[in-house]
Amino acid sequence: MDATVPSRVLYPPSLTHIHKSLLPCHQTGKLMLTCCHSSRRSGQEHTVSCSNQSDIKSGVDWGTSLCGPVQKRNLSGQSFCSLGACTYPGLETGTKSLAHAAEEKVGVLLLNLGGPDTLNDVQPFLFNLFADPDIIRLPRLFRFLQRPLAQLISVLRAPKSKEGYASIGGGSPLRKITDDQATALRNALEEKKTPVNVYVAMRYWHPFTEEAVQQIKKDRVTKLVVLPLYPQFSISTTGSSIRVLQNIFREDPFLSRLPVSIIQSWYQREGYIKSMAGLIEKELESFSRPEEVMIFFSAHGVPVSYVENAGDPYRDQMEECIYLIMQELKSRGTNNAHSLAYQSRVGPVQWLKPYTDEVLVELGQKGVKSLLAVPVSFVSEHIETLEEIDMEYKELALESGIENWGRVPALGCTSSFITDLADAVIEALPSATAMTTSSVDSEENDLDLVAYAIKLFFGSILAFVLLFSPKMISAFRNNLL
Repeated sequence: MDATVPSRVLYPPSLTHIHKSLLPCHQTGKLMLTCCHSSRRSGQEHTVSCSNQSDIKSGVDWGTSLCGPVQKRNLSGQSFCSLGACTYPGLETGTKSLAHAAEEKVGVLLLNLGGPDTLNDVQPFLFNLFADPDIIRLPRLFRFLQRPLAQLISVLRAPKSKEGYASIGGGSPLRKITDDQATALRNALEEKKTPVNVYVAMRYWHPFTEEAVQQIKKDRVTKLVVLPLYPQFSISTTGSSIRVLQNIFREDPFLSRLPVSIIQSWYQREGYIKSMAGLIEKELESFSRPEEVMIFFSAHGVPVSYVENAGDPYRDQMEECIYLIMQELKSRGTNNAHSLAYQSRVGPVQWLKPYTDEVLVELGQKGVKSLLAVPVSFVSEHIETLEEIDMEYKELALESGIENWGRVPALGCTSSFITDLADAVIEALPSATAMTTSSVDSEENDLDLVAYAIKLFFGSILAFVLLFSPKMISAFRNNLL
């Protein structure tokens, strides 16, 4: 299954490091830890595949295990996972599949976050978000509090979130943009003689993953490529969406036999890197002195515990992505200084640093006068670009001494970007394999009544303390009035 093919990925020429990625294993229903030792000078990667001990259903306790024999593979622009093995096919493999793909009824499933269509949708959208165990990772003892806690947080945060959505037109544009991307991708694949049906699955709002999957089943799709619209893999984005998808497929006799190929991440793809570099170049031209502009990459953050305790590869992939973009810009003669920071932190836990708001203040204090913000983890405009970056961070930057502000738009339907996604789909088709139908671990299914009673007792005490503390009651009243 694992073919060695010429690489199309852009990779740093000299760095050597070890990184890990978590991939859902279709054979066991668990996550597979892939440890990669990459030699940037040789352009080759040593990959070790390991079985993971935790069930993918939990989405929280993702540990590691000892690695087996090392296999040497050439790098590619993305990874595909089927039966727990990651392959790195290139254009040659994809080209051979064109004739066969034409005989299939191929589907492409785009995964995205979703967003409230109207202000009335904000609170239920937030509830769906915080009810996800991959967003708020409670200890196993207190998981039964997930939904009550999500309800409380969504009620408390809804007023402020409504203000944000009101400032950008009364709702999220994410669904329309994703629908436009789906149409553009379908057209690009038709031009490449690969007709497909493209479906949109949102994680926290309509059309939900379940809705998209039902349409796939109704259309009798014979082969499916799953394409998350997140360039970098994270537990909280791609990982969460794939977990839901696998749970649905596991329980359905038709879907459990459907050949599926999942593109885990694609931040290294040549088309993506060149598209991002092109947008940055264009925006730099709007400054009177382009060479003096600081390129400021702002990525969505994740809690530090995801990276340090759960092995989330997001930070490593993000840093590598920035390196590749800057290398592409340098090859075009653009040698601007740059920095990376993380935005959108929520709650009292520590998130990836440095924080965007803090870095903006520091840059102003250091005398930076011109800054170009680049929302690197987003391919669509939404609340975090239109309100958080364009309004909150812009205002903060100007107050901190930055005089010239610019912002690179999200990729959206940029033709080179869509064309590259179409190539990724074609390359992924040959690796499609039926998902697992294995049941969830007995440890999760077997309910010990005594243990449950203990959890309920102590959990109820904790819930009482949290929900009825003076500070929480005050905050609840203030947000309802």
